Amino acid sequence: MSRAALAIVGAGPAGSSLLERVAASAPELLGGVPLLIHLIDPHRAGTGRVWRPDNHPGLWMNSLAEDVTMFTDDTVTCEGPIVPGPSLYEWARSVDDATLAELGVPPVLAAEIRSLTGTTFPTRRVQSVYLDWFYRRVLAGLPPGIEVVVHPTTAIDVRDVGDRQAVHLAGRDEPLLVDAVVLAQGHLDVLPDETSRAYTAFAAAHGLVHVPPGHTAEQDLSAIEPRMDVIALGFGQAFTDLVVLLTEGRGGRFVTGDDGVSLRYEPSGREPVIHVGSRRGVPYRSKLDYVLQAPRAPLPKFLDNAAIEALLGRDELLDFRRDLLPLVRKEVGWAYYYELFNAHPERTTLGWDEFARRYEAAVDQEAIDRLVAASVRDPEDVFDIDRLNAPLAGLRFGSVDELHRHVVGHIRADVARRTDPAYSADLAAFHALLVTFGAIGRVAASGRVTPRSRVEDVNGWWFSFFMYYASGPPPARLRQLLALEEAGLVRFLGADTTVTTDPQRGLFVARSASHPDEALAPALVESRIAEPSLSRTADELLARLRDRGEVVEEVVTDGDWSANTGKVLVAGPALNLVAADGQVHPARHALGSFTSRPAAGAFSRPRTNAPAFRQHDVIARTLLRNLAERHRPSRRGADDADLAAASATGGRP
Repeated sequence: MSRAALAIVGAGPAGSSLLERVAASAPELLGGVPLLIHLIDPHRAGTGRVWRPDNHPGLWMNSLAEDVTMFTDDTVTCEGPIVPGPSLYEWARSVDDATLAELGVPPVLAAEIRSLTGTTFPTRRVQSVYLDWFYRRVLAGLPPGIEVVVHPTTAIDVRDVGDRQAVHLAGRDEPLLVDAVVLAQGHLDVLPDETSRAYTAFAAAHGLVHVPPGHTAEQDLSAIEPRMDVIALGFGQAFTDLVVLLTEGRGGRFVTGDDGVSLRYEPSGREPVIHVGSRRGVPYRSKLDYVLQAPRAPLPKFLDNAAIEALLGRDELLDFRRDLLPLVRKEVGWAYYYELFNAHPERTTLGWDEFARRYEAAVDQEAIDRLVAASVRDPEDVFDIDRLNAPLAGLRFGSVDELHRHVVGHIRADVARRTDPAYSADLAAFHALLVTFGAIGRVAASGRVTPRSRVEDVNGWWFSFFMYYASGPPPARLRQLLALEEAGLVRFLGADTTVTTDPQRGLFVARSASHPDEALAPALVESRIAEPSLSRTADELLARLRDRGEVVEEVVTDGDWSANTGKVLVAGPALNLVAADGQVHPARHALGSFTSRPAAGAFSRPRTNAPAFRQHDVIARTLLRNLAERHRPSRRGADDADLAAASATGGRP
């Protein structure tokens, strides 16, 4: 019996999760066929590029310790075996000193791990240890007949050799000959777009500083001088990392007030002054740090299986805003008001039973709005997606200073609300959004949503709102931002911020729709992760496949409308690569944010039937079935023929 071989390009969390799913189903599906798995990544296997152990200690995760897991549980609907294990928090509580020593964890980091609570936002270096432990556990539990070989280098090409795949590695003459390849490189660097190139050229011509989009923790910020004015374009996670590295990373420190909550910042004198603007003009909503005050609303209610099947059974294609959003609004509103009426009845004018009866009977959003207006005493207790999503919409201030003061008030109010259990209905809405996210994904993946609505509404507007409401920074981060503002080191620019160049003044110029003023600065940081772009990818492997027409960007058309998402097109349940001629490659797969079918979230939450687990399980079982079929005893000797074919091609890209 010949040995099967698989290459996984990218050995970060996604690659590790896929490896775990392969190991889980191998005893059932391989039929005794031995399997060699090549893991290819220039960074440490198991953690990959982003979750390196040498991350700055000020860089945190954006999730609570209890909300992060690498293990499947009984909520995951997949064919493969469920292999439960601890969440990050459960692991931190149970891991022993000997294991931490074996993992090479220094005492200061071990103490950090021991101090975790379920509602701690861990540092990324803590997550790095958890990922390393998970990866080693997967290796230790591999079924007999499976071997894993790690290649700490970069895959630079993949070529067809007979009916196998030749994977070429940097620094190695001979390719790896495998039956199948999975690309799991994660967030990929891209070459600058036209706008970024213009910024870079302007900076070079005038002695200025420009930092293009990218992984902030890896970027060179040394040219940003103390007290220098810096425009930061983008208000998400990359901005948060930028602030950490330019403040605490330069020797400043936050001091907690006597109340144990408020903060003040003591500068080192090496910090710049950061002027931040974005499309919304405000940071993402604070994470919630309390628990529900009433039992969780039973969900799904309106967006259940019957409703989904009814949608999918329609003759016409669906439009998200017309057909799906009303059900989503009603579902999330149901959970929100269930908590409000049951946990805080003094703020309502009706009992829950009567409100629920009328809410269920409401035929459209206008009827719901009338019911809510008559039943909820304070407008601040009304769940309004449009108001939440665009807090500066329709507001125009006389100056940037007025706008700045307004945003400061907005952030203070947001932190106060999201840390006060009196507003626990916000948490109920958060839980409902998680439930509806899976339902929306199911409908979108069915092919029954119009292409334009899928791109602009589901993957665009709705996903943006979901991340803004549900995936914001910890409250402590926003308190730090306010402390930096009080220290004069952060200024807010407003909504719809744009940046131009001014050759006469030799500076970058930021303008906002929120006020008439300009902000001038000798430094510009595009504080965001670059959007996927196969046409501009810096990944050598994908670039070569692209140039030969063996991968293609996803171009979505809908009548006269079209859009290029920049993502690598994949097809089928196992996410096979699609070539420029439309052919689907049976032995090449890709998963992650750079593909046309990304799973949601960087990590999976326990007990949420996480999409990533389901996706990885499908790919793993497809691979195993194909490998078992290829390596039946009748294929004995085929490896020699393939090796001869590889030799004939020279073994080089």
